[in-house]
Amino acid sequence: MFNQPSYAVDITTDTAVSMVQDAGADAASAEEGRGFTQELKKRFIEGGPVFMGIVLLCLILGLAIAIERIIYLNFSTTNTKKLANNVEDALDSGGVDSAKEVCRNTRGPVASIYYQGLDRMDEGIEAAEKAVVAYGGVQMGQLERNVSWVSLFIAIAPMLGFMGTVIGMIKAFDKIEAAGDMQPSLVAGGIKVALLTTVFGLIVAIILQIFYNYIIAKIDSIVNDMEDASIKLIDMLIRNDNSKS
Repeated sequence: MFNQPSYAVDITTDTAVSMVQDAGADAASAEEGRGFTQELKKRFIEGGPVFMGIVLLCLILGLAIAIERIIYLNFSTTNTKKLANNVEDALDSGGVDSAKEVCRNTRGPVASIYYQGLDRMDEGIEAAEKAVVAYGGVQMGQLERNVSWVSLFIAIAPMLGFMGTVIGMIKAFDKIEAAGDMQPSLVAGGIKVALLTTVFGLIVAIILQIFYNYIIAKIDSIVNDMEDASIKLIDMLIRNDNSKS
């Protein structure tokens, strides 16, 4: 009885085609992701369980230490200008005890250094300055803790890859010697294993190097804040001591 407009049919058809295309694209993306994972797994197994396992262990341990250091350094970052102003206001209004309370309620190495300097204030400016310098070295050591392990894994990973390369080449030449003939099929497997271990070792080193550089830059930034804040603290203590006298 009623004829459906042709444009409605066209819209329905276009929508269906679009949905099919989107579904196909999603399926292709998922297949590509699975293909990459399977290829990576395949290459890892072909590289040999011994050296590839050690290289993977270097990556896991290096990333664990790097992530732990990044979290620690982020928690150690403090607004030093705000802390210095708060300590100075507390020192002027409530004295050393009030300033120490501000430091106790603030996290980070700068607040700890301030607290140590204020705690030695009754022994004189020189004693407070020595405490600041000594405790600054302690805090720097805590910031740099375990970072050397990351640099060690950066150095070891490609070296293990190169060792796998050498061993793979030795195996390839052993096959040539045993066969008494130079055929590509004899050496292809050994050379492929050699190249795979090298590639994975370099990939691990590159990944860890990025994290290592970020950690070093973060430590340098915090250390600079510590040094600047220490100078401000000594100036505050000198002004406070002069105002009392």
